[in-house]
Amino acid sequence: IDAPCTGTGVLRRNPDTTWRLAPEDAARLVQEQARILDAYAPLVRPGGRMVYATCSLLEEENQGSVASFLARTPGFVRLPARAVLDKQDIEVAGVGEVFTTDPLHHGADGFFACVLIKSDEH
Repeated sequence: IDAPCTGTGVLRRNPDTTWRLAPEDAARLVQEQARILDAYAPLVRPGGRMVYATCSLLEEENQGSVASFLARTPGFVRLPARAVLDKQDIEVAGVGEVFTTDPLHHGADGFFACVLIKSDEH
């Protein structure tokens, strides 16, 4: 899921985005992200993966959206991003439970990704 978001992770490349964002945009987008996650969750087979991603740096659009989804959706757990990268022998500084990049630490756009696994019982 490449979720619609505020795009705060690409502000350094698109600074004009700042002028188009309104304070209520993040709240509206978090609701849309929840609807999308809820719509696609039933399509994931048991043992399957769903990757949730944004180009946002905002906590509420990233870890917040994932935490809310996990709280209301039994049968899904996070697969640590570090485990996915280690399996591919890829090193990205600061990656743990989720995958994040930001301009300050990575010299790249802000990006967030989280791998969600559906348990075999559901």
